[in-house]
Amino acid sequence: MGAGPSGNRNTVEHVREAVFFDGPRSAQKLSRFWILLVLSGIIAAAGIVADSTATVIGAMIVAPMLIPIQGIMLATVLGDRRNLARSLILVIAGSMIAIGIAFVVGMLSVNDIVAATNSQVSARVHPKLIDLLAALGTGLVASIALVRKDISDTLPGVAIAISLVPPLSVIGVTLESGAYAQAGGAALLFLTNVAAILVTGIVVMGFYGVRNTHPSAPPSGTAAQRPRRATVMIIAMVALIGVPLTIATVVSTSTAVRTSQVQQVADNWASDNGWALLSVTAESDSLKISVTGPEPAPSPKDLTNRLNESGISPDGIEVEFIPSRTVKLPVHS
Repeated sequence: MGAGPSGNRNTVEHVREAVFFDGPRSAQKLSRFWILLVLSGIIAAAGIVADSTATVIGAMIVAPMLIPIQGIMLATVLGDRRNLARSLILVIAGSMIAIGIAFVVGMLSVNDIVAATNSQVSARVHPKLIDLLAALGTGLVASIALVRKDISDTLPGVAIAISLVPPLSVIGVTLESGAYAQAGGAALLFLTNVAAILVTGIVVMGFYGVRNTHPSAPPSGTAAQRPRRATVMIIAMVALIGVPLTIATVVSTSTAVRTSQVQQVADNWASDNGWALLSVTAESDSLKISVTGPEPAPSPKDLTNRLNESGISPDGIEVEFIPSRTVKLPVHS
């Protein structure tokens, strides 16, 4: 570590021991990782299929994916190629296994597990810039907890907040359901969380002066070049992830504004004709208006004219009429 008081800091050796899968205890660490990964994958997949928030939270606490991701970060900072490769392989293999487990669990469900019918899925397939901001904050806490002894007890909360295995499970169940776009959204959320852990970890390690003091460390000039190149690549990764997140945020905001405007016009139109507005929902590139009331149904042409007068394009809007009638009891045959 760098200069300054170090009474509340962990040593570099302690940090290495916490996130690297090497040394005399490597077999024990690996067995623990795979056992917890498989169990957390099963719990997360079952929680998503059952749409159970409590079960998914339990999977977050059990999940060990944060460790090898932090291993990638620390190996980057220390210029440790061997541990960088080992941690990267664990993250990739672990991700594939979690996705595979979820795919199999999804096959056990009679219905498709998609965003339209499952709140756990819908919460993880439309990542936005705010998700990157939350991931950066959580990654910052995770990295500081790795370095400082006095806040290491926050790691269970970090495990819940960073949410690594549930997005992988969502990828699996949505792939099984044929919802490939939603699987892509969940993959983007996972990559967002990973990138946030890496970039914030590098910043924290630099702030605390973490350096390679291992006896086998390469010469200082060579050691400095490797982390620098890897750091640039990680920062570029975050920038690239920011592009689709920005686009998704802009589209989501625009859709929300248009939905609100259409809802106001549709509500007035329905009430003026003795009908009631049930909902206005965004579906892909369209809006669906659902109204109910007694026959005859109000004129959709009147709604089109009202939308045009309000400066709202009616393109991509569909209306669902749900006729209803009221009968007073008792009824005599």
